[in-house]
Amino acid sequence: MTAKDAPPPLPEPLLIAVADSHTHLDMQSGTVEEALTKAAAVGVSTVVQVGCDLKGSQWAADTAAAHANVYAAVALHPNEAPRIVLGDPDGWSRQGAREAGGDAALDDALTEIERLAALPDVRAVGETGLDYFRTGPEGMAAQERSFRAHIEIAKRQGKALVIHDREAHADVLRILDEEGAPERTVFHCFSGDAEMAEICKAKGYYLSFAGNVTFKNAQPLRDALAVAPLDRVLVETDAPFLTPAPFRGRPNAPYLIPVTVRAMAAVRGITEEELAEALAVNTARAFDY
Repeated sequence: MTAKDAPPPLPEPLLIAVADSHTHLDMQSGTVEEALTKAAAVGVSTVVQVGCDLKGSQWAADTAAAHANVYAAVALHPNEAPRIVLGDPDGWSRQGAREAGGDAALDDALTEIERLAALPDVRAVGETGLDYFRTGPEGMAAQERSFRAHIEIAKRQGKALVIHDREAHADVLRILDEEGAPERTVFHCFSGDAEMAEICKAKGYYLSFAGNVTFKNAQPLRDALAVAPLDRVLVETDAPFLTPAPFRGRPNAPYLIPVTVRAMAAVRGITEEELAEALAVNTARAFDY
């Protein structure tokens, strides 16, 4: 194992326990039990496991049912919807190569997401939204159709909505306005600037910050965090991605949340305890546990 692949060391534990509001345990090495034990050792007592496709959403629901401190979010990721509709000849996703299924296949998949969303340990519908980075113009209609359907599922089931917004801020905000956002709406891995944070603040949306808030080039993110209401801020890993500095490029996991919490507290000019207390309360409120 090279230094780059080696898991970073355990950080100093937080004195007040917080939650990782967005993680992908199914993409991390080691068992779920190992991940939760390491997280608990540093004051990360709860995790929200997020599904990105049918298989991953079923896994999230099963994992949440099996562990008291895991909650699930279920959805078709914005990049998954076009693959279902238009096919995935290159096998880019974890499912391998797929034929085009058209709108009927998307409808079938959404029906299954709604079935999972009704389960008690599933506390959110997500991650859904728009991704203009990975999907070209030909996939936008499928993404939008899927996003609108997920908003409706979240409202029907009374669950939070978890949004993936990549290079699509204006359209995500517009569609939320057109459909009417659920009462609890979370921007996962918030990627906007201070101006967008002000818009989200006015709407009462939750803004979840990941390890990229620590990156050198992420000043706009820190500016957004500085103006976000303290009662609407969450923290997440999005593990195994977005490992915070100084461990950028190495595998991320829920136990690294304290690194991001400390960086966030510095941006806000408050103690880590004050921030941790707010994060714990906010995550429980956002995901209704």
